[in-house]
Amino acid sequence: GDWQADRTTRVATVSAGYADGIFRAASRGLTLHADGVPCRSVGRISMDLITVDVSHLDHVPDMMELLGECQSIDEFAESASTIGYEVLTSLGNRYERAYQVG
Repeated sequence: GDWQADRTTRVATVSAGYADGIFRAASRGLTLHADGVPCRSVGRISMDLITVDVSHLDHVPDMMELLGECQSIDEFAESASTIGYEVLTSLGNRYERAYQVG
């Protein structure tokens, strides 16, 4: 509804959205990563989907990372104009979590 491609674009659909605690307010500044390569979201974050421009990649990735080594909780929170604590307490339970101690 609020994005239109101005060139030939390959868009990946990620199965996560505001039902998972990914704030709609982050739509305009959201970056996901495919094997460490940043990819910008396009359009609005919906209840269950995020669309991401992957035109600059040589393949369509099997998985994309939102939070982790490439982007901290606080960096994501900044894109949604909030704080990391609010992000952590809003995350849903429909996706894999990996914890590292130390």
